[in-house]
Amino acid sequence: MLYNARRAPGGATKRIEFGYEGKPYALVQDSLESKVPREFARDAAAVPGIDLGMRASNKCMNSLKLTLEADQAKLATDPGNFAAGSKEVLAGQSQWSHVDSKPPLQIEEARQTIRRSCGLYPNVMVCGPKAYSALKLNAYIKGEFQNTDIITAEMLANLLEIDAVIEGRAVTASDDGVFSDVWGNFAVLAYAPKVPNGLEEPSFGYTYTMERHPFVEEPYFDRNTKSWIYGVTYERAPVLAGVSAGYLFSAVSSL
Repeated sequence: MLYNARRAPGGATKRIEFGYEGKPYALVQDSLESKVPREFARDAAAVPGIDLGMRASNKCMNSLKLTLEADQAKLATDPGNFAAGSKEVLAGQSQWSHVDSKPPLQIEEARQTIRRSCGLYPNVMVCGPKAYSALKLNAYIKGEFQNTDIITAEMLANLLEIDAVIEGRAVTASDDGVFSDVWGNFAVLAYAPKVPNGLEEPSFGYTYTMERHPFVEEPYFDRNTKSWIYGVTYERAPVLAGVSAGYLFSAVSSL
């Protein structure tokens, strides 16, 4: 922002102020425990290299991290969170899986939209697996790398003038065993600082985390089930801080 900072000799120095908008949010706490029956622990102790306690803790930790990623993806791919000019539903020839589509041109328009909205170019793009596959196999993009058999995320980032292109590979399963992609058929282009410096620097979103979280609980023995219990607790809250620093592509691939 431009400020009128000019002053006459002996005149007062103009002052600027900054602060936080103060939107309320509350951390949520997720906690899981995993049970290792005494008999299993006894048998595993006789085999070198098997640590059931560590595996039980890792299972809980991975589950809580997946839950967080699902929460982040739900926020970042919800069209209702974006202004009309910062989202686009692709269809037909505009979908990146279409032989005549030109993703770099679409992404360049989105880059300019973000720059005009927050003053900075985006530095990252997160794609669901279908969107990522459509991007790297796109005919127009392959034409930019004519002597290359495999197009990597680093090559895509360099072509699109952003720091990183990330494939959101996480999947979840329903109670019926039906798997689905956490990041769906979306591509999210955004500016998010690697080291946040506060309100003075825009950011698409943050994940607020309680100090020293996630952490592994102290294991304890449950006499009723005659099992060792290993737990993990994670208190956090993902939020969209500056939606103007993001752009959402929906229905990216028709495959």
